[in-house]
Parts: sequence; C-alpha cells; structure tokens
Amino acid sequence: MKKKSKQLNRGAGILMPVSSLPGNYGIGTLGRHAYEFVDFVKKNGFSYWQVLPVGPTSFGDSPYQSFSAFAGNPYFIDLDTLVQEGLLTNEEIEIYDWGEVENDIDYAVIYHNRFKVLRKAFERSTHKDTKKYQTFLLNTKYWLEDYSLYMSIKGTFENKSWQEWEEGIRFHRPEKVKEYEEKLADEIEFWKFCQFKFREQWMKLKTYANEQGIKIIGDIPLYVAMDSSDVWVHSEYFQLDINREEVNIAGVPPDIFSATGQRWGNPIYDWEAIEKNDFSWWKERMKANAEFYDIIRIDHFIGIVNYWSIPAECPTAIGGEWKKGPGEKLTKVISESIGDSGIIAEDLGVLTKPVIDLIQKTGFPGMKIIQFGLDGPEDSPYLPSNYSSNNIIAYIGTHDNETLIGYLNGRTKKQKKFIRDYYGVKKTKELPDSIIRSLFSCIANVVIIQMQDLLKLDNLARTNFPSTVGCNWRWRMTDSQYEQIDTTYYWNLCKIYDRLGCHKEKPKKK
Repeated sequence: MKKKSKQLNRGAGILMPVSSLPGNYGIGTLGRHAYEFVDFVKKNGFSYWQVLPVGPTSFGDSPYQSFSAFAGNPYFIDLDTLVQEGLLTNEEIEIYDWGEVENDIDYAVIYHNRFKVLRKAFERSTHKDTKKYQTFLLNTKYWLEDYSLYMSIKGTFENKSWQEWEEGIRFHRPEKVKEYEEKLADEIEFWKFCQFKFREQWMKLKTYANEQGIKIIGDIPLYVAMDSSDVWVHSEYFQLDINREEVNIAGVPPDIFSATGQRWGNPIYDWEAIEKNDFSWWKERMKANAEFYDIIRIDHFIGIVNYWSIPAECPTAIGGEWKKGPGEKLTKVISESIGDSGIIAEDLGVLTKPVIDLIQKTGFPGMKIIQFGLDGPEDSPYLPSNYSSNNIIAYIGTHDNETLIGYLNGRTKKQKKFIRDYYGVKKTKELPDSIIRSLFSCIANVVIIQMQDLLKLDNLARTNFPSTVGCNWRWRMTDSQYEQIDTTYYWNLCKIYDRLGCHKEKPKKK
C-alpha cells in the first residue's frame, strides 16, 4: 500500500504572483526584483513563496487560461539579465512604452512591445551551439516542439485559436504539420529560445530561494484552455466532437455566490481515453511542474473526484450535471510523478464524502479560508477555532478573494459585530491585526498571507474578480511599499507561533 503524502513543514509564506513584483518594464520578472523578494520573504521569517500559474497567458490575461500546461510565460523573462548577457542594450529596451502606472500592468502594451525586444535578443543569441541548450531540448522533448509550432502557427492566423485555422492544420494532419514546420522554422526557433531563457532564469531563481530556506509553491489549474497546444495536439484526451468542437465544458454549479453557477469554458477531459494511455500526458505534466516547484497546489482538486459537466451549448452552468472523475487512479499517478515535491489539494467548493475520503487517503493537505468563516455561523469549519487537523494550508483569502481590508469594508454592522465578538475587540480598526495574528496562531502546518494583506490594501489592489474579464491580474507592488512592512513584527509572529523553520537569525535593523 502506498504511503501517504508527507506533511509540509510548519511555517508561513506569502502569496505573491511573479507578475506583481516591482520592476521597470511593466510586469514582474525573474530578475533582480524577484531575488529581492526572496530576501524579503526570508527577513520576515517566512519559509514559503506561493506564486500563481506561470504559463503563457491568453485572452483575458488569466494565468489559469494558458497556451500550454508546460511552458513558461515569456513576459517573465528578465530584460536586464539579457542586457548583462550582451543580447540587448538598455537603449533598445527603453525606447518602448511599458505602461504609465507603476502599480498596474497594461497587458496590451506588454503584448505589443515585449516580443519585439525578445526577438532582438534571439537574433543575437548563440544558445543553439551550447550543451546547455541541447540538454534543455532533451528535457522538454515531450511538449516543446508542439508548443513552439503552435505559437508560430497562431502568428500566421492573426493569433486566433486553433479552431479557426485552416482545416488541415486545425486537425493536426501530419502532412500539414510538416509543411508548417518547414515554413516557420525560424519562428519555431524563436519560441524555443523564449522557453529556454524562461527556464534558465526560473531555475536560477528557484535554486537561490531554496538556498535561503524558501520553498516555492506553484499553482496549476486542473483544466487546460481550449486555445492551447495541449488540446490541439492531444485532442483525443478531451471531450470533443468529430469537428473538434467542445461537447462538454467545465465549471461549477449554482451556489450562494452565483445563481447561474460558473461556466469556465475549458474542455473536459475524456478520462477513459487518458486512462487507456496510462495517464501519459498527466505524468509528463506533473513531472514538468515538479521541476519548477517544491510544492504544487492543484486548483479545483475536487474535480478529480466529481466534476460539473456543462453541455457546450448551455449559456450558463445551470444545465450541467455531476460526473465521476478518475479519483485515486489519478492521485496515484500524481504522487508517483512528482518525486520529492509536495501537493496541496485546493478542496474549496462542494465537499462530498468521496472528496474528503480521497484527500484523507492521499494525505494531501487541504485548504481553509478564514474569510469564508467570518460571516458565521460559529461552527463554520473555516473559523480558526474549528480547525480539526494541522495538515492544512490556511489563508485569510486567496487571489480570488477580496483583500482583508476590502472584505471588512464591505461588511454590514451586524457582520462586523460578529467578527469583533469572535476576536474579542471593541473597534473594527483593530480587526486586521487580530485576524492576521489568528492566522499565524492557528494549528495549520502552513499559513499563507497575500502581499496585499501585509500592506493593508483595499480592493483596488485585488488580484481577481471571478467571472469577470478585463480588470484582473493587474495589480503590482512598488519598491517603496517594502518600507511599509514592519519586518520585525512578522518575524516575531513566526517566532512566537513556531513558524520560523530554518530561519534562526533575527534580521538586523538598517
């Protein structure tokens, strides 16, 4: 019988997307500011840095809708590092507009200018002659060629989804694939170069973080985007018709948050076909992510056990129905594919007994969100006083929630009274510190706090408003905001509540 997943070491961490890091060129990158953030994490006594998915983003800029389940986002390639390598000059970078607002990401600007600069670096690079590049090609052979061809073809079809390409290549017919490979050979090499540089910079950053005693928690969505190389190449693993159109799509049913549920639009896996091929795609996916992350959070983990299947023609999620997922068959594959990396099961949503049983069987830690309990009732499983196991990851809120200040600002008088009574304070302004302290003091092995909550920011800094498009994933931190954080205060919280881990030296005051 397979042993349960190893529990995570007691500690605390910060949820901070790479895109939200400070920097000079419109979006966070894997350069100097990322290393400074690792130092900041360590100075506060924290042991974990949680990021959102780092894949290349598509329409809507959501990291949960990516062109590939394997690739990294070229936006995160640090341009200053390319200057240091002699592939760019400062002047070539500075001639472009990178956005006018320091704490906002203008994705349209990034999209139009980033690749122009990266192409200049590509044209000067001699990476193809190096042993390191040949090793990279060997390690990524399962997906790199497909992804690079996919992105190259998208460019010839005005970046439209593969469903709108000409018939032969839309159906991935071998003769057409060969034709486009020959026609777009240089473009394909450019996309490989971007992945090579992303991986090179990411692995250096991860190594540095690990050396500082920081583990990186990555995040992967259960489902993949329809507009992705994964669905285009491996269409047999998804519920598509003979024209490769979606038959059923993913989402969640109506609940107290939405009368019509959520219709995500992702194609649903054909689990029978995946199992017949020994879960090969999932094995490769988990293996690739285990190289990037020390711990992998699987978003919408409950979909492994039971998933909401919505007929593609339904305009909302109301017409969906529950279907049985692969369950333990897949979790065994996941555990066997990730080596020494850990797993977090995002078990938020409809927690049926089979979901609870599987999580207990695997030993994967689940999640608790304090915000979900602050409206009551007193026996809410999300209130820290009701946590029954330490094998959990506790949050005040995640990227999908309001910031702590935004949440409190939106409560009614009655709701605020309940929260004040729960924390034993008389004034609402005392609540943020009390709630943060309750996070650190709870029994959860790992607690994670959003950077926005460390900074006490309101909902103007919120990362994502679920079921909306156009205003999300845009918040960025500025360098000057580090000065607002009392490093000694958080270090002492970690010390008092035994969350220091390997960090034993108290940071020196400047």
